[in-house]
Amino acid sequence: MASWLTEAEQNTWRTFLSVMHRFPDELHQRLESRSELALTDYEILVLLSEAEGRRLRMRELAEGAIVSRSRLTYRVDRLAERGFISREACLDDGRGLWAILTDDGLRALEAAAPAHVDDVRELMINRLSGKDLEHLDEIIGKLAAQLP
Repeated sequence: MASWLTEAEQNTWRTFLSVMHRFPDELHQRLESRSELALTDYEILVLLSEAEGRRLRMRELAEGAIVSRSRLTYRVDRLAERGFISREACLDDGRGLWAILTDDGLRALEAAAPAHVDDVRELMINRLSGKDLEHLDEIIGKLAAQLP
């Protein structure tokens, strides 16, 4: 038999779900209105920009991305159409593909980043104290460590 949530637990859970839904939606809307980049596109470009040689195998990109593998393929296809990413076959693995951040993709990321960082500060960072941020990091770390 299920152990039902207490009223306090249920309130915390519902607030958590609301924030997890509304926060990315708001960031997505702001980012897309300014840069024509979806939030997932931005995150893909960030991952590539931070990788050695601005390239990652699609498998590695999928591990760090905030979307499913099938959605990642779709987003990478759209970014490639815009000239922000190129793809190359992996020489050591005929089935693998590299996703490579192009110069145009880096410029798009660099143009979008300042306003996006301001939005993250406005919506989250500036609303929390340093101690709040430490606690949130600890809590999120505990939850992340338990995910498959």
